[in-house]
Amino acid sequence: MPDTPTVPLAISSAVVSVLPGRLDSIAATLSDLPGVEVRAAEGSKIVIVLEAPRGETGKQLVEIALLDGVVSANMVFEHIEEV
Repeated sequence: MPDTPTVPLAISSAVVSVLPGRLDSIAATLSDLPGVEVRAAEGSKIVIVLEAPRGETGKQLVEIALLDGVVSANMVFEHIEEV
């Protein structure tokens, strides 16, 4: 029986900066995205955790950065796990 190929999974954290007054709505939008978990939200910053196949995290961050009301989305940490 052949070995099942492993799929590298990227687990990353990022800080999303938002426009004033948009924190709650953008945090809710981020919570609805697949593979995104909102861990903290205060002032104009939202801390998120991303889980995606290796190489997809950059695409996720670009999609988040392009949301209306988002100023920036920057990765803080990334860990690659063989699953």
